[in-house]
This record gives sequence, structure tokens and C-alpha cells, in this order.
Amino acid sequence: ARLLPLTARACCCARLAKRASRRVPLLAVHLRRRLLRASSSKVRLLRHSSLAPAPPSSKMITCGPALSFVRRLLRRKIITLDSLEDSKLCRCLSTVDLIALGVGSTLGAGVYVLAGEVAKADSGPSIVLSFLIAALASVMAGLCYAEFGARVPKTGSAYLYTYVTVGELWAFITGWNLILSYVIGTSSVARAWSGTFDELLGKQIGYFFRTYFRMNYSGLAEYPDFFAVCLILLLAGLLSFGVKESAWVNKVFTAVNILVLLFVMISGFVKGDMNNWKKTEEFLINYTVYIENLSSPENVTSAFGVGGFMPYGFTGTLAGAATCFYAFIGFDCIATTGEEVKNPQKAIPIGIVTSLLVCFMAYFGVSAALTLMMPYYLIDEKSPLPVAFEYVGWGPAKYVVAVGSLCALSTSLLGSMFPLPRILFAMARDGLLFRFLAKVSKRQSPVAATLTAGCISALMAFLFDLKALVDMMSIGTLLAYSLVAACVLILRYQPSLNYEQPQYSTEKEALAGSERESTASDSQMSMLQGHSFSLLTLINPSSLPTEQSATMVSFLVGLLGFLVCGLSILTTYGINFLANLEPWSVGLLAALVVLLAIIILAIWRQPQSQQKVAFMVPFLPLLPSFSILVNVYLMVQLSGDTWVRFSIWMALGFFIYFAYGIRHSTEGRPREEDEDSLGGHPEDDDGCWGKSATPEKDPLRGLSENEHSSESAHFITSERTSEC
Repeated sequence: ARLLPLTARACCCARLAKRASRRVPLLAVHLRRRLLRASSSKVRLLRHSSLAPAPPSSKMITCGPALSFVRRLLRRKIITLDSLEDSKLCRCLSTVDLIALGVGSTLGAGVYVLAGEVAKADSGPSIVLSFLIAALASVMAGLCYAEFGARVPKTGSAYLYTYVTVGELWAFITGWNLILSYVIGTSSVARAWSGTFDELLGKQIGYFFRTYFRMNYSGLAEYPDFFAVCLILLLAGLLSFGVKESAWVNKVFTAVNILVLLFVMISGFVKGDMNNWKKTEEFLINYTVYIENLSSPENVTSAFGVGGFMPYGFTGTLAGAATCFYAFIGFDCIATTGEEVKNPQKAIPIGIVTSLLVCFMAYFGVSAALTLMMPYYLIDEKSPLPVAFEYVGWGPAKYVVAVGSLCALSTSLLGSMFPLPRILFAMARDGLLFRFLAKVSKRQSPVAATLTAGCISALMAFLFDLKALVDMMSIGTLLAYSLVAACVLILRYQPSLNYEQPQYSTEKEALAGSERESTASDSQMSMLQGHSFSLLTLINPSSLPTEQSATMVSFLVGLLGFLVCGLSILTTYGINFLANLEPWSVGLLAALVVLLAIIILAIWRQPQSQQKVAFMVPFLPLLPSFSILVNVYLMVQLSGDTWVRFSIWMALGFFIYFAYGIRHSTEGRPREEDEDSLGGHPEDDDGCWGKSATPEKDPLRGLSENEHSSESAHFITSERTSEC
């Protein structure tokens, strides 16, 4: 007890001396002299005092490096006031640019194809409700992104949000999966663009390459797609030239796409027939007999449901909603523009919410028009809109649809390509990926990351058959959605300052800090002793958030994720047991649901942070919890082969992180410099004895963390704008 204050005082003096040495050299010399005196006093006491501890055992010695390694994995990124000014990117995007980017990325060619597939196979006319349910589920994830965009307006999207909340390892996993998602998305959309253009030319391009460049290898494409490669490289050059020019091109293509969709909706409502939503079961049975060449309708079941607005029942509507959910993926590209948009605290939330609203209206209108123009059982799954226009006698309208489809593919390609270099740039700037990817051109564009992303995506589109890899894109996106929702839950219950700290000079701050050293270390000891959880504090917590309540919420969120995984696995692979009302399956389902309700209620009871930002997620903790449930459930639905490929990709990512990223992380540099100032003995800082296992209560890092927290609190509640 006598030695710990001396140790804390010595380390605090070293930190204060280092901070003050830049501006006040005389004070630095004085503090370093105090450091030497405190260190010598510690050595003398260790040698002559009877209270000196025995040398640590081998178990204690080995615990130091292990604890240091765990701290490296869990270290979090600090966002300060000065970090916004350090941005090398150009702030030239407006709120309209963000809305166009989100709409163009989300409202791709799926709007011309997906509505027909879901309407015929799953939902029928109730596809409009399927899109409504899917939009509500997507809005939950979008609101979580919007709050983080208001709190941390920096480049990085879900990678950065995870980094500042739960630590470096989870941030790398998120960023690595986002890279995979955007690479596969860019390559697949480029091949789709090439295929659509080939359709307009009568498939002459595909016939030529199949004849002279055919590749007969498993896993590779049928032929190399040179057209897709040229398209990706052209787009990479445009993005390297400047973000402002890219945003202008995106707005043009998005506007054309919206006009074509408006034409489709108006045409559908003009030529539509409400009777297509009221087909009876008897009519469908007679139609089944006709197409199957049966002699009598007796004992014949309709192949197209029971008719009406929900021919496949509400379960079919929900099944369609699960498929339609993927149609709203793409809005997260807005979150990567934090350092390139004016007034990001307001523009990013407005852009995300507005783009999702516009996309829902477009999907809703197109699906309603399609099912009104043509009965759902006659819809062509591959090209529903051109066939529907021919059905109502407007055959030439298919050329308008083709133009809109190409524009939609162009904006979707740009939406997939735009965030990829920014994720690479953010990870390289933080030291988790190779440094050359963080280079910026004279036009303030991440040129190295853009060209690298273009080359990788072009190679994928050139050689590989991407149909088997598209599901891997969903894993990365859904994992990012889940982690962002969990981070919102954790962050909103963290203790933080809801007022602006008074400003002090460096000299006064250093002197005041040296006077508070002994009392701070004593208070740390008391907090360590009183840091215990009880059922009373869980049910009836304090009115303001504390470290104890924040730790409790973090634990509950982790437990929530574990239970959500169990519930998703049970409802996916045990659905037959649940349908047969097996006692063990019903009991397990009830237990999981009850535990989830208890955990959500316990999180709701904890005090929230009083900080206010431009946008905050409503209905906490219910809305983020439900978002996690939806995303994890959809991840569990993916095939086993997809998870095997995902494991291979993650193994490659972990190799890069542990071989390069963990040693070059910028968040590890301040700690190494502090150790050098203390004489280069990290084992004194990472040892097990005399220390707490709780990182927040580390007495040697208390002052530094308080400074960072005050700066971060001021940063995320301020609105700063700058233009290039």
C-alpha cells in the first residue's frame, strides 16, 4: 500500500514531463528530477523495507506479456479535437451528394429483377408488405449508422465505429470483412453490367469470348470478362481523379434511374388491374390444370398458393421480406464519407435516413406496379418489367427499362467501388494495413487505395465465377450491421462529460496534476476494492452512468449476442422440432426468449449518457437489439460452404494482422513512447502484481484516459466544418 502511490507518482511525473517538454522546458526538467527522486526512493524501500514483496514467481512473470498482448487486441482508437483537422481529404460533398450516393448504391439493378423473383416465388402481391418489413429492419441498422456518423464523423464506417468502442481486433475483423464485401460487390456488378450490355447487342460479345477465350477450369468463369475489367479500371481512374467529379457523375446516373422508375410506376398504375390482386383459389386450380395438362380439377392443389393478396400466407410474406432485406444493403457507403462531406454531424444522418426512405418508395412503387400490370404467377423471373410491358401492349417501353437498368448498374458499381478505397485508407492510416495505401494525391483523394482496390476488383471480375462468392458479401455486411448496433448499445451507457471542461494552461494543469497524484492513487485503490457487482445495483442503479454500470452493459451486450446466436440456430436448424412441438425444443425456445427479455430489461434499467449529438437512436435498447437479432438470423441462414470460404478469408486476415497490423498500429505508439521515457521497462507496467485486471482502473493510465475522454466528449458534441 505504501509502494503503490510512489510507483503511480513516478509514472505520472514521467507523463506530465513529456507533455510539458514541448512548451515548458524548465518545468520538464523539474518534473524529471522529481521522477528520479521518486524512483530512487522506491528502490531504497524495496531493498531495505521489511514490507518489500518477494520476487514474482514464474507464473507472475509470464502473465505480464499475456496481459500486454490482450491489451493490444482491445486497445481503442482515441478521437480528439485535433484529429479532424489532420484529415488529408477534401470536404466538398453536400447532403444532396450523400443522398444520391446512398440511393445509387442501394437502388441498383435489383429493383428491375428482385421484385419479380420474390413476387412469383414467395409473396405474390403482398411483396409490397415484404418490402415494408425489410425496410423497417434496414432502417434499424441505418439509424445506428446515423448516430455514429453524428458522433464520429471520420472515414472508416463500421470499422471506425467498432475501433472507438470495442477495440482493435474487432475493428480489424469488421474492416477486413467490409473489404471482402465491397470487392465481391464491385466485381459482380461489373460482370452484371457487361452481361446486360451484351444482351442489348444480341449476346455477340459473350459468343466471341466463349469461342476464342474459353476457360475450362473449376471455380473460374466461363470466359474472361475483358469488358468488366475495362469498366472497373475506368471507374477507378474517375475516383482517383477526385471525389467531386465522381459525385457529379453519380448524380447524373441516379437521376436517370429515378426517372425511369417513375415512368414504370406511372405506367403500372395506368395500365394496372386490381383484379390481379384478387385471384381466387378456384381460378388458380383451373390454371394449374391447364398448364399441367390434367384431365380434371378434382383433388388438384394450386401450384400458386391460395390466391388473394397473400397467396402464400403471411409466412410467404416474411420469407420474401428476408430476401428483400438484401435490397437495402448499400446505404453504409455514406458512412465512409465522414472526412469528405461538409457538416458531417448533420449531413450523414440525413443522407442515410433519406436514402433509405427514397429506396423504399421506389421498391414499393415498382413492385406494386408490376403485380398490378401482370398476375404474379405469369411474371418472368429474369426480366419481369420488359415482359410485363409486352403483356399490357407497351412493348417498346422495354428499351426505356434497359436504359434505366444500365444506369442503375452504373450507380451500384460506383456505390460499391466508392467506399472500398476509403476503408483501405482508414485501416492503412491506423497502421493495420500497409502504409502505402494511405497515400493521398494532390487533389486530396486516396489514390493509392483507389488504384489498388480497382486492380483487385478487376482481377476478380476477369477470372472468377462470382455466383458462389456473392453470399460471402452478405456475411461481411451483416456482421458490420450487428457490430454497429452493439456498439451503439455500449456507447450510450458509457460515463462521459456532458459539460465543457474549463481551460487551463499547461503549467497549471501539470502542477495541479502533480498535487493530485497521491489522492488519485488512493482513490484508485478504493475503487478497485469497491468494484463489485450486486443484484441491487443491477436492478436499482445510480442516476448517472459509472464505470461499473458501463462494464455491466458491455457484459450484457456480449451475453445478448450469445443468446441471439443460439436463438437463430434453434429457429433455423430446429424448425422441424419446433413444428412438431418437441418438449425440449419448445422449452429451449422459451428459455432463450425469457433470457433475452430479461437482458434487454436489465440494459434498459442502466443510466444512459447525458451527452446530446445531432442524431440519436430512439427506443434504446430495443431497436438495436432487434437489429442484432435480424442480422444474426440472416447470417445463420447462409450455407455451410459460404462459412468455409469465409473462414479461409478470415485466416488470411488474421495472418496479416498478427504479422503486420498489431506491431504497426498507431494506437500502440503513445504507449511505447511512454515506456521509453520510463527507461524502456515494459514489464514494470504490465506485471500482474500490484495491478488490477480491469483496464479502466489502471492507476498508471488514469490521467491520460481522463484527458482523452474530455477531449473526445468535446469533439463529438461539437460541429466542425472545413472545405478544401
